[in-house]
Amino acid sequence: MRMDTFFNAHNKNGTLCSTPADGTRHGPDRSIGQTQWQLAQECPIAFIYNTTPHAVMMATPQDLDDYALGFSITEEVIDRPNAIMLTKINDQGLGKSLYIAVDPDHLGRGYASHRTMAGRTGCGLCGIDELKDAVRTFDKQPPMRFTPDSRAINRALNALSFHQPMNQLNRSIHAAAWCEPNGNILICREDVGRHNALDKLVGAVHKAELDPGAGFVIMSSRCSFELVQKCAAAGIPLLATISAPTALAVELAKKAGIRLAALSAHDEIIMFETD
Repeated sequence: MRMDTFFNAHNKNGTLCSTPADGTRHGPDRSIGQTQWQLAQECPIAFIYNTTPHAVMMATPQDLDDYALGFSITEEVIDRPNAIMLTKINDQGLGKSLYIAVDPDHLGRGYASHRTMAGRTGCGLCGIDELKDAVRTFDKQPPMRFTPDSRAINRALNALSFHQPMNQLNRSIHAAAWCEPNGNILICREDVGRHNALDKLVGAVHKAELDPGAGFVIMSSRCSFELVQKCAAAGIPLLATISAPTALAVELAKKAGIRLAALSAHDEIIMFETD
C-alpha cells in the first residue's frame, strides 16, 4: 500500500472522534457570544486476552485495531507482532472492549502484569502494583542504521501539526508520528493520552509492514520514562519530543541504547547522549 494512501485513508473526516459542546465566548475586546467547540472523546478501553481481562485504559476510541496491536507490543504482552490471531471490538455503551486472541506460545512477560485499576488518560502505568513491573529492563538496541540529523528532527516537528486532524478541531490531542530518517512523516496517530498515541502508532507501523528501527518517532509531549520503555519494546532507536525528557527517561534510554532528542525553549534540537 502506498504510504500517502495509508495516511489519507486514516484521516477521512468521518473517523474523527470529537463531540460538539456549546459555550460562551469571551473575547479580549470584551465581546461575548455563543460558540461551539469540538471536544475530544475519551472512554474506557478494556483489553481482554484469551478471555482474561488484562487492563482498562482511558483513551480516544479511534484506531482501536492499531491500539490493540501496539499496546500488546509495547507492554510486552506478546513476544512477537504476529502472535495476535484475532481482535474483536465490542461496543459496551460507555466504553469499548478489545477481545484479543493470542497464540499461547507467544505470550510475553507483560501478560502476567495485570492492572488492578483503570489507566487514566495521562498515565501509562496506572494499576501496576509491583515495582518490578513499573520500571522494566531491556537489552541494548542494535546500533542505529542511520545518523540522527537535527535538521530532519526539526523538519518533522514543524510538520507534525499538519498531520493532526483531530487536534485541529479541539486543540487537546497528543500525537505520535513515525518518520523516515530525512524527517518525512509517514504515519501519525492521535489520542488524548500521549502513551496511547504511541501505542497506536506502533500498531500502525507494524500493520503497514514498516521496520520500526529504520526511522524515528516524534511526539507532541514531554518525554516520560514509560514512553522510552515502549520505544525499547518496539525497537524504535530514536524518540524526539517537543519538550524535555525526565531524568529517569534519559537514564533508561542510555541503558536501552535509545537516542532522545527534544526541542528547547530557544527552538534548538537537544540530543541526549546514549553513552
